[in-house]
Order: sequence, then structure tokens, then C-alpha cells
Amino acid sequence: MDTIGKRWQAIKARIEAAALDAGREANSVSLLAVSKAHPANAIRELFMEGQCQFGENYLQEALAKQQELNDLAITWHFIGPIQSNKTQPIAQHFDWVHSIDRSKIADRLNAARDASLPALQVCIQINISDEDSKSGTSAAEALALAEHIRQLPRLHLRGLMAIPAPTDDPAKQRAQFHAVREIYQQLQSAGHALDTLSMGMSEDFPAAIQEGATIVRVGSAIFGARIKPTTEQST
Repeated sequence: MDTIGKRWQAIKARIEAAALDAGREANSVSLLAVSKAHPANAIRELFMEGQCQFGENYLQEALAKQQELNDLAITWHFIGPIQSNKTQPIAQHFDWVHSIDRSKIADRLNAARDASLPALQVCIQINISDEDSKSGTSAAEALALAEHIRQLPRLHLRGLMAIPAPTDDPAKQRAQFHAVREIYQQLQSAGHALDTLSMGMSEDFPAAIQEGATIVRVGSAIFGARIKPTTEQST
């Protein structure tokens, strides 16, 4: 019988194989289970298998699931675009934010993060394909944004996140991930102690791992088709 647990094990095996194929340690890539539009009971089931890190795109949906699952030691990642008016609950209820794309959002998250909580772990989202439909800062603006975040005491900059344009061309696919890695290395050379490259999803994570991904975000390959589309606006 095909279950969430079996699909999760299969994805983890593929991630480990891709890491070894890239000459990396098998455990050098973390799996972030993207649970948007999937019910809390599916998250609970996967948590009981051993998955502790979950990614959500839509705030109200995520908050409802967090309340239902507050007995579980889940690490929650916010991975969707961020409206200014949603920064306070995001800062208060998530451990990670992958999608900072401008200084205003960084400032608001920093101001809203309670001093009793650990610093919010954050990534800068890069719009590596320059798509109008996607959030993210440009490669040219990444360094300035990183320098800005470095001055914010309630944020801890960990690295970069990207969602490259989909393509069936393996060379183009890998080239986009390589471009993100180059920005990552430039920021490291500028003195930023980064350790996270959040890139690669269900269809393209092997190419992302070849280019240094440390977190891959997989949803449908684990949970199956989404139960229903969300109506919540995320941008």
C-alpha cells in the first residue's frame, strides 16, 4: 500500500543518492516537507515517521495547523511570499523564513520577533530567473540586502532560497541553480557566514543537490495531490 511514510522514505533515499552522486555526504541535505493545502493529520502522520521540519506558504492555514499540532516539536518554515501586514504573526509563529526579498520585510520581521524567542532563521529569496510572477530580490541587490539583515539583531541570516523557472532542459535547470550558488559564494566572500541553500523541489531536487543545495522542499511527491486549493492570498 502506498502511504505517506513510504513515499517519504523513497524521497529521502533519492536525496541521499543524489548527495552521494554529487560527491557529498549522504546526510548533507535536509528535507523540508511542504505541507501547504494538506491537513494537519497528514503532518502528524509524517511527524510520527520522523520528519520534523515542515514548510507552509499560507499564513492563516499554517496558524490553524500549528494550533492543532501544538503538542508536536515541529520546526516550522514559512516559504511563501510575505505581505507587510503579515510579518508580525510570521515572526511570532515560525522558526524559519525563506522568503525575505526586501529590507522593509526584514525590518518588520525583526521588530516583531519577541526577544524571548531565539533569533528568526532567515534566507534571502533570489528571483534567479527574473520572472515577473515570482517574488525575490535580484542577484545585483542580494549583497545590499544581506548587509542590511546583518544589522538586525532578531534575525539570523542563514543563506539563500530560490525557485528557478521550470524547464525540461537539464542543462538550463542546473545552470539556474549554479547561478544561485554563485551568489551564495559571493556573499560568503563578503564575510557572511552562510550555511543554507534552500533550492530544489519535487521535480528538480537532484540538479539542485548537484549545485550545493542543503535544503530541498518537497510536497506533492510525499503528500500526493493537494486536497483543495487555498483561497488565502499570499502576496
